[in-house]
Amino acid sequence: MALRVVQWATGGVGIAAIRGVLEHPDLELAGCWVHSEAKSGRDVGDLIGGTPLGVTATHSVDDVLALDADAVIYSPLLPDPGEVAALLRSGKNVVTPVGWFYPGEKEAGPLRAAAQEGGVTLHGTGIAPGGISDKFPLMMSIMSTGVTFVRAEEFSDLRTYDAPDVLRYVMGFGDTPEKALTGPMQKLLDGGFVQSVRMIVDTVGFRADPHIRSTQEISVATAPIDTPMGAIQPGQVAGRKFHWEALVDDEPVVRVTVNWFMGQENLDPPWTFGPAGERYEMEAKGNPDFTVTVKGFQPESVAAGLVSNNGIVATAAHCVNSIPAVCAAAPGIATYLDLPLISGKAAPHLR
Repeated sequence: MALRVVQWATGGVGIAAIRGVLEHPDLELAGCWVHSEAKSGRDVGDLIGGTPLGVTATHSVDDVLALDADAVIYSPLLPDPGEVAALLRSGKNVVTPVGWFYPGEKEAGPLRAAAQEGGVTLHGTGIAPGGISDKFPLMMSIMSTGVTFVRAEEFSDLRTYDAPDVLRYVMGFGDTPEKALTGPMQKLLDGGFVQSVRMIVDTVGFRADPHIRSTQEISVATAPIDTPMGAIQPGQVAGRKFHWEALVDDEPVVRVTVNWFMGQENLDPPWTFGPAGERYEMEAKGNPDFTVTVKGFQPESVAAGLVSNNGIVATAAHCVNSIPAVCAAAPGIATYLDLPLISGKAAPHLR
């Protein structure tokens, strides 16, 4: 029997997750929670631009809690631990790209108790954090001994991210450097990326300081930059870098970095993606040293990204494909370290 899945929220990740559930041979869509009352009562097929599915979206949390379902893909913009705890207590496994990738006891305790009460599992996963920033560097480090340094780094053009309010009011693009540097973004990102660094530190076995060093840098526009969120004017924020580092005796042993630019022109400092372009990189230094470059998760153009952003689709896919393993796991909180090897599934016409 197929596992019954509820999608929580229908932003970019949510819509991609619904499509992924519909393609997965072991899953079926059982329900959908929507943030907007205007979407409530509509067929989910209509919300994703497809044919009717016979599943009606709801704005009611109680309706979702009462549903007969095995799992929820929980993908709001910002996580609410109270919502997650309620879902777990209702007997629904939760897979989410917005937190709990490798939580400490303070974050994990109440949710572990809720999961055990409901006899289910919570799993955080995604692309970064939850994938290229932790899972895949660790997997590939098996091919090196005497590891001295692990790096994961993203290089992305944020003009392909079709969420103008998030870009401007949460991420700080188009704002003054002072406001961006004191805004919420560093704290929001710390919640996930610090866990990524700690996962690598603990698994590789570095004798690192328990404090993870977080730093950020700003680049401003030197001329107007046209973006889907509107023009960024000279002096306004047009590029951001965030770094998270674990240190042994003041030397970095793990570094995770994101480079998010509004293009590569008219920036001060004059940051670029370099000849390799947009990509993800994973590096380990040891015997031997190696670097892996991953292409394809960033769209080929800004216009293509506004139609379908590959990174968002990959985030949703990682969640969708994890559901069977999460449902089979012991109750509590499961990181990817606790789960078996997970793969994608063949397209419907090839199975």
